[in-house]
Amino acid sequence: MLTNTITLFLIIKSYKLPFAFSFLLSLILLGQEKKKWVTPLEIPIQLSGTFGEIRNNHFHAGLDIRTQGRQGLKVKSVQSGYINRIRVSTWGYGKALYIQHFDGTTSVYAHLKKFAPKIEAYLKEKQYEKESYTLQLFPKEKELEVGLGELIGYSGNTGGSSGPHLHFEIRDSRDQSPMNPMQFPLKIDDTQRPQIQNFYLYSDKDSFQSKKEYPLIKKNDSVYTTAGIRIGGSIQVGLRLFDRQNLSYNKNGIYSASLRLNGNEEFAFSMDRISFDDSKSINLIIDYKNLKQNRNRIQRFASHPKAQFSFLDQSPADGTLYLSPNKSYQLLIELSDYNGNTSYIEAYLVGGEAPQKKTELQANLLEPIKDYLFDFGATSVYFPKDSFFQKAAVHVEQKGDTLMVGQDLVPLKKPFDINFNVSEMDSLQKTQSFISKIVKNRKPAFLNTKKERDQWSTKSKTLGEFILSRDSLAPKIVPLNFKEKQWLSNYSFLKFKITDDYTGIKSYRGEINGKWILLEYEPKNNTLIFDFDELKFETALHELILEAEDFVGNKTIFSIDFYRK
Repeated sequence: MLTNTITLFLIIKSYKLPFAFSFLLSLILLGQEKKKWVTPLEIPIQLSGTFGEIRNNHFHAGLDIRTQGRQGLKVKSVQSGYINRIRVSTWGYGKALYIQHFDGTTSVYAHLKKFAPKIEAYLKEKQYEKESYTLQLFPKEKELEVGLGELIGYSGNTGGSSGPHLHFEIRDSRDQSPMNPMQFPLKIDDTQRPQIQNFYLYSDKDSFQSKKEYPLIKKNDSVYTTAGIRIGGSIQVGLRLFDRQNLSYNKNGIYSASLRLNGNEEFAFSMDRISFDDSKSINLIIDYKNLKQNRNRIQRFASHPKAQFSFLDQSPADGTLYLSPNKSYQLLIELSDYNGNTSYIEAYLVGGEAPQKKTELQANLLEPIKDYLFDFGATSVYFPKDSFFQKAAVHVEQKGDTLMVGQDLVPLKKPFDINFNVSEMDSLQKTQSFISKIVKNRKPAFLNTKKERDQWSTKSKTLGEFILSRDSLAPKIVPLNFKEKQWLSNYSFLKFKITDDYTGIKSYRGEINGKWILLEYEPKNNTLIFDFDELKFETALHELILEAEDFVGNKTIFSIDFYRK
């Protein structure tokens, strides 16, 4: 096997194909290690999320493995190696472990409830040392070694998780690019074909804003077809679709797709690996306007000149179909999951007259190659160069106390700047004020606000309406499972509810008898929990002090006495 690996290395290197070399070498390594690999959970593997599927503003970098609605299932290391990263956060991955393996891969386990005892002890020592619940640690190679199938933690629902599950990834250790974990021996029962909900054709090559839905006729279990379609000019395909596995009702993404026009491949991809940079342009592969207006996602089966997605087949064809007048075409679309279950669309097209280009009459047609400043005195908006992927009609004006910056129907490439002059405010108002964006039900949503003299500024990655808001209310802290001067000798933990009505909890700190204590914060249910196992008491009476601060500096100090020996 080693001889074959070296030979393949030399062949590929001679042709100067670094991507192919990287990918094929990874496959070889994977093949060598398959016998030394176990699944991360002991239960049958069922998925609630697949690799590479489109999420809000990112491609899913792993698999979401269902845990039967439970927390606390044993999570095991899929290979031997060592822990090279521990991350504890109230958002994102929550409690997460990263394990470096000797085959050049890294496995990731996220949303854990807690870690295995030796990892938990290592973590808590660092948390008390730094006096912080949230942190990132990077243990050295020999500090936390793990064996094949060794217990590393317990499944949970921490961080940005919307329900109990295990988020599991495999990454290439050299550049941390995510690889499809299905390349490893994960047995998943799946005989379900991808399901196609809606079929659209987009016209007008310059903007691709004009779309029309065409009904699908199901010929059999795997093939959909259409009536004859007359359409001209340059077109692209859009689909609403999903995939399911056996015994799972979650609507997941597909693994691969290809489009052929009269037998010629025009577009193709397969989700074997992705780059985190792919997510920067994710809104170009969906119908962003439709998503915002109708709350459903249409996937565009075409590339964009402003997006270099790593998972696309390296082909000059970009998915744009050019139809000549009165010529007949067969469009064949093939959609597959990782287990090879496949659905097809056979669409029959006849070239018609190309649509007339729409003349852009809107004011403020902004070009990506330019900077734009809109200054209204009390407010201003600045779009730096490359804020947009393409030309966009964005109307900007100040109306009363509201700064109106277009509508959130146009995807942005990078954030733009918003400024408010606050020279008319007194010192207290300045302290308590912040820039907010108007969201659902006309509610203001806090934006991180930079305050310099009389100028408040923020950045936004979405268009919309912005105002100055004020937060004069401090956070609230309420004990949930005990009362003042209560004996707590039989209690294993203390639980508090911590809330803030406007800007949210920025920081918190707890002390018992003047010593910092480890409090676990769960923002999904607004709780703080202290585990009594962390402290030993020599006297009976104890003072607990909690301090919480919101994002504009309002503070609450909560004090309570209790008894415990």
